[in-house]
Amino acid sequence: MALGPIEVIQVAFPGNQFNGEIIPELERLVESDTITIVDGVAIVKGADGEFEFVEFDQDGGDEATQRLAGLLDQVEAMISDEDIEHLAAGLEPNSTAAILVFEHTWAKPFRDAIVNSGGVLAANFRVPGLVVDQLLDELAELED
Repeated sequence: MALGPIEVIQVAFPGNQFNGEIIPELERLVESDTITIVDGVAIVKGADGEFEFVEFDQDGGDEATQRLAGLLDQVEAMISDEDIEHLAAGLEPNSTAAILVFEHTWAKPFRDAIVNSGGVLAANFRVPGLVVDQLLDELAELED
């Protein structure tokens, strides 16, 4: 099985203010075959800086973790303990985070079309939306 591009994101919720509102949107993205979630971990970091994590596919967890587990299409464990430790280190104390590993499912037919036409993906990079917004704001200020 050839996978599409894989992306890892960490979504932090300072003050442990996770309300589950991202779950319906993730469900929509999975149901529309836009993405496939292949691995995921929830991290809770206490006020003392110590952290615990729960893999989405583990038994137990709260309702939100169970809903996230229902979206998981496990390819294999892609997040290592070292990855979790590294990402947890950057998390503020008294915070919660979700680490999501997902495949850009939408890209697979495009990838196949590139290969079938004799093409090769020569470059691929991502510019965060906030960076683009800042650049456009700066350009607008220069025009004024």
